[in-house]
Amino acid sequence: MPVDRAAKPFRARRPPRIVRPRSEEEIAFLPMTHLAELIRTKHITSVELTEIYLDRLKRYGPTLNCVVTLTEERGRQQARNADKAIAAGRYRGPLHGIPWGVKDLFATKGYPTSWGAAPFKGRIIDEDATVISRLDEAGAILVAKLTTGELARDDIWFGGQTKNPWDLSMGSQGSSAGPGAATAAGLVAFSIGTETLGSILEPSGICGVTGLRPSFGRVSRHGVMTVSWSLDKVGPMCRSVEDCAHVLAAIQGPDNQDLSVQSVPFNWDATLDIRKLRVGYLKSAFANTKQTAQTDANDAKALDVLRNMGVSLIEVRLPEQPRVDPLTIVYSEANAALKDPLRTRPADLVRQDRVATQNALRLIPAADYLDANRARALLMREMARVMSEVDVYVSPFDYADYTPNPVATSNTLITNLTGQPCIVVPHGFNEKGNPTSLTFVGRVFGEAAMLAAARAYQEATDWHLKHPKT
Repeated sequence: MPVDRAAKPFRARRPPRIVRPRSEEEIAFLPMTHLAELIRTKHITSVELTEIYLDRLKRYGPTLNCVVTLTEERGRQQARNADKAIAAGRYRGPLHGIPWGVKDLFATKGYPTSWGAAPFKGRIIDEDATVISRLDEAGAILVAKLTTGELARDDIWFGGQTKNPWDLSMGSQGSSAGPGAATAAGLVAFSIGTETLGSILEPSGICGVTGLRPSFGRVSRHGVMTVSWSLDKVGPMCRSVEDCAHVLAAIQGPDNQDLSVQSVPFNWDATLDIRKLRVGYLKSAFANTKQTAQTDANDAKALDVLRNMGVSLIEVRLPEQPRVDPLTIVYSEANAALKDPLRTRPADLVRQDRVATQNALRLIPAADYLDANRARALLMREMARVMSEVDVYVSPFDYADYTPNPVATSNTLITNLTGQPCIVVPHGFNEKGNPTSLTFVGRVFGEAAMLAAARAYQEATDWHLKHPKT
């Protein structure tokens, strides 16, 4: 499909006028762009901000079970260096001095990288993943390695289940559980997660944060545990769309390590008038969500908000054929990537049900794997045809279907298979008082238009500014 490779200026909004809040809790829940302005204008230091987040990680991390390792020494040194550079007039941009956390799949020099699995508890990979190196270059402050489901599957790791800060009776869902919980609870300013079939979108959606899954081939996976070479993606989990745009700008692009990454500019323009975009919506999905009455009402209200902004919504339909079982692809690639410990140390893993399933599917016929990818290629063509009619479309938030032999009919599964970018934003609360979310989907490498539409919706509402009580 055609991809615009012409680089254009990165156009962020003017920094917000922000007065330092009186309480540390108010500071902790500010969007990253607001924290950046406080740092730039010297109303707060990076050292102060780092200590606020380290304190919250220590206080609330155990309750949420979302922290594997605090990177205190590294974070404090980075914060001191940031303050010295800023005082000397060497301000690097909106990530400079901002504390963040990373899913514990990313190699981090000098600190354990456990992949959520007991066989690798305490194991150190003595290098930094590309994303960590790039955020270091942007001046961001790494304060914590956050939990991931064992070997990047759901929210249960060797330390137990990661909790949803809105409802401690629930897990935070998806293998980027720790980043979702920590960001929602104000334990970090932003976080980095990964997704294969829904692990950024799902924890973001139920924890009420803004989660961006970039296009496949946008962000390097070098130094990150592999689940599926052809499906894994890396992306930010933040408090706002604008925050996601700044983080994506810092981490995207080729590194000559992950050769799937394309050289395609991210032409973010925060001033874009979304009335100039062709915005679609999955009419049939909104009519048949099978969610609660309040969630359905939130969906309907979100569409009304977009229409009241002058957007003419165009009905689009997901391809009905070909139908692909994504687990045929995932299990085939995961069994190649994770021979150790799935085969050599399975007894040490927490999720014996998952081990049994994975091993039972280890001998998937090569023909089935190849047929699934052939069908996937046809699905990509069909989605390219759908996206030729719109720049972005909206969909109800949905969960990936992990039942045996799932067919890729949900928006989450289909767009993971096609490699399209996707972002979820909060759009209300359900009957239990837990967050609900709305999904925006863009063209492959079309993050700029997708984020522009999501940002406009988000700023016409205030759901992203809500946070759980601590």
